[in-house]
Amino acid sequence: MAATGTATGDTRISAARTAGMALFLLTSLNLFNFIDRYVLPGVQPLVQKEFSINDAQIGLLTSAFFFTYMLAAPLTGWLGDRFPRKPLIVAGALIWSAATLLTGTVHSYQALLLRHAAVGIGEATFSIFAPALLADFYPETDRNRILSIFYLTIPVGGAFGYITGGILGQQFGWRMPFMVSALPGVLIALAFWLFVREPQRGAADRLAPTLDRTTVGGILRNAAFLTGTLGLAAWTFAVGGISTFLPTFFHRFGGYSVAHAGLAAGEITAVDGLLATIVGGWLAQRWMRRNHRALYLISAWGSLLAIPAGVAVFFGPHWMLLPGAWIAEFFLFLNTGPLNAAIVNSVAAPVRSTAIALNLFLIHALGDATSPHLIGLVSDRSSLRIGMGMTLVALIVSGAILFGGARFAPRLEESPSLSGEPS
Repeated sequence: MAATGTATGDTRISAARTAGMALFLLTSLNLFNFIDRYVLPGVQPLVQKEFSINDAQIGLLTSAFFFTYMLAAPLTGWLGDRFPRKPLIVAGALIWSAATLLTGTVHSYQALLLRHAAVGIGEATFSIFAPALLADFYPETDRNRILSIFYLTIPVGGAFGYITGGILGQQFGWRMPFMVSALPGVLIALAFWLFVREPQRGAADRLAPTLDRTTVGGILRNAAFLTGTLGLAAWTFAVGGISTFLPTFFHRFGGYSVAHAGLAAGEITAVDGLLATIVGGWLAQRWMRRNHRALYLISAWGSLLAIPAGVAVFFGPHWMLLPGAWIAEFFLFLNTGPLNAAIVNSVAAPVRSTAIALNLFLIHALGDATSPHLIGLVSDRSSLRIGMGMTLVALIVSGAILFGGARFAPRLEESPSLSGEPS
């Protein structure tokens, strides 16, 4: 019996170490995923100057990225539910890193549009497979905590992208930041291939495998999934527009240089995003002990509380520009872990990659695949202030949907905080 107990303990320790290594490497890879994605907003004024393009055209670059991103998602989800995800994650990282590197070699707007769109293909694979794989290491009650750690990289990566783009772009030209940010993703993907073993699919699931959680047709009737996805889509519309034009807004209305604008946007995004993601994940984890709807409710409140500060940024006096941005972004990032955990928990392992793919398709189709270009069009016809005001309406919609969706949240039962054993 002692020998059996020792073997079981060793197995549990090995499984926990593998889960921890997977979380560390996937989080590191996600960091450079978002750095690569946000280099462009940091250098947008330089790109506009070189190619003589307007706000609608610069917004179209980001929209093109998300257009390919969301089109790749359905096939990617199908692959993720049928084949091992580890090689697919590595392949996706290599594709987006190569496309990022090539983005820095172009000398026409049309080529830049094509190359930047190609980055979305590689990123779509990673963004679907990584949370699905982590869900097989950790049970439902732990996923808010784990995904809050994983998604810390959204604001931090976005901030580094702004800063890398703004500072290196001003010193060495807008192409250099793309070249510098491409290599780390390749190295981390190689480490992931060498040191992580893929877990059994569904090893950590504890909720009952009902039809609406385990079949593709059921996803379309799954109210917890659909309301979480639509609420996140409205939030993504707002955040996609803000993240694309915030450095430009600082440059145009704050009088900052390109480097200073990128640095200011980067600092706000990094500090607020890091702090708010931690606070939001912590609050949701504690609130879940008393209310199983907490993952939805903390996300709804975050969207609505960001609105007054957003009004101050876009339409208030000059002195409110930075304070308002600090307050607004804090509330925006409260939902980073909780809402993504709610969506992952709403479905079971057999269709989780497909559900995440559908989620990504919808949030980008209704969100940041359209908002940068729409905001640019409005800006060209009126002003960037009016264009950015569209994001505030989207946050109202997001909050309303999530408050309504909270009543569909599944009840999570406490379960051991140990990942499934690697296969």
